[in-house]
This record gives sequence, C-alpha cells and structure tokens, in this order.
Amino acid sequence: MSNDSSCGCTGDSVRAEHDPAYRRALWIVVILNLGFGAIEIVGGFIANSQALKADSLDFIGDGTITLAGLVAIGWTALARTRIAFAQGLFLLTLGLGVIGVALWRALTTVPPEAELMGGIGIAALLVNLTSAAVLSRFRDGDANVRAVWLFSRNDAVANVAVIIAAGLVAWTGQAWPDLAVAAVIAALFLHSAYEILRSARTELRELSTAVGQ
Repeated sequence: MSNDSSCGCTGDSVRAEHDPAYRRALWIVVILNLGFGAIEIVGGFIANSQALKADSLDFIGDGTITLAGLVAIGWTALARTRIAFAQGLFLLTLGLGVIGVALWRALTTVPPEAELMGGIGIAALLVNLTSAAVLSRFRDGDANVRAVWLFSRNDAVANVAVIIAAGLVAWTGQAWPDLAVAAVIAALFLHSAYEILRSARTELRELSTAVGQ
C-alpha cells in the first residue's frame, strides 16, 4: 500500500525521491498554491467573499500537504503515515472552520464585491491550470502520480464555481451564491479529510501489526 494519502495530493514520494524533474514540478505546485493562497485570502477579506476565503484555504491546504509530502521524503513509513494523519486533521479543521464561518455569515452577511470576487476567481483558475500543466507530463504514471495531477485539475472546477457565483452575486445582488460555493468547497475539504484519515488509520494499523509480528 502506498504511504501517501488516498487523495494523492502529496504525490508519489518514491518517484519524487528518484526523479528530480517530478520533484521540481511538485515544488512549483507548492509555491504556486501557498503563494496564491496567501494572496487570495487577503482578496477574500477585501471582497467580503466567503467563497474566496474557502478557496484560499484550499490552495493553502494543497500546498501545505504537498510540502509535507516532499519534506517527508526518505522518512520511515510510520513517520510518513503519521504525517498523513496530521494532514487529514488539518483539512478536517479547515473544512469545519469554513462551514462555521459560512453559517455565521448567513445570519449577518452582505453581498460580496462581485467584480473583485470574479477577478480573483479567474486568477485562481489560471494558477490551478498552470499547476495542472506543470504536472501533466507525469499524469500517465502510477495511481499516485496521476492523482496529484487530477487533484490540481479538479481544484480548477472549484475556481469555475467561484466565478459563476460572482456572476450570480452581480446579477441577483444577493450573498447566497457566495455562501453556497463556500459550503461546497468546505464539503470537499471534509471529504478529502475523511479519505486521508481513513487511509492513514488503516496504514497505521497495518504497520503496528507488522511490527508486532
């Protein structure tokens, strides 16, 4: 069983250890995700958009998880599995936090700045498409290699949802499209957290059994 999470967001640690080109591609994705995540969260506060804030946490979560996977290259299987479990808890916390804020904002919200929201959403889409392009040459590898490419590509779908939500906010003058997209992104966080925690727990149990034998 792979020591990476089932979401594949850390990439293939074995390949990264032996393939400098793949490792460089993952580092580019880390820099793009963390860098734009920081920019987008500021934009989310300026635009008063919960969807942008949620999407920024998605960028930061992706970047942090991939960074942890790169840092853990060469570590023992048990250490990497523990890192994966911590990553799952991290995503779980982010998802619950986004849902909590979205529920609070539903009671006190005002429509976000649709133009700024849409502009940042377009920029986020370009960043994710760039990440997918960087990883595209590796997408025909094993399951983990392909998964990390799909992870970036699928994030672009959330960016499209943010752009559509911005259009609906501008059209309706209401905040609900922004909150709806934030809730969807949070749900994706929770799903990823569940998959990572389930995989890590299984691997920890298998490793404990192997040590006991």
